[in-house]
Amino acid sequence: MELRTRDGNIRLKIDLGRICSAVEASERREAPAFAEATAGEERAEGERRKTFCGIGGDQMATMEDFDKLDIRLGKIVRVDDFPEARKPAYKLTIDFGPEIGVKGSSVQITHHYKKDELVGKLVLGVVNFPPRKIGPFFSETLTLGVPDSEGRVILVVPDRGDPQIGGKLF
Repeated sequence: MELRTRDGNIRLKIDLGRICSAVEASERREAPAFAEATAGEERAEGERRKTFCGIGGDQMATMEDFDKLDIRLGKIVRVDDFPEARKPAYKLTIDFGPEIGVKGSSVQITHHYKKDELVGKLVLGVVNFPPRKIGPFFSETLTLGVPDSEGRVILVVPDRGDPQIGGKLF
């Protein structure tokens, strides 16, 4: 990392890799001191070290962050083509049960799924994001998926039992 003055001169240069290596080497030499720390102190120090050394940084989330997301189980009740979308997509109508209701979602899943096989399928969606305008359509929920080896979306779905429509992911 470099800090420069306005005229472009290097003011301070920090090699985070060297600092992290030094921290790790120091830990190996000071193992007895760490053994005296409480488990909570060790975890906190470990988290600080991970963030500092680039393992986490801005990518680390807390349970409070996760709790802000309202991820629910819904049932697809309607599927429409979305020819106005830049990439091939469908417009889904998803029923998230009586508490949340019915919401629309734009999804780029045409490679793996045909319209007729999607109706009745259970999916997970983030229901508390603000609506997002995609072309002429407002997507009201983020339907969750993961990429296959070529980056095409595979839906995240429950794999057992009889889950409750509208049930919250925890």
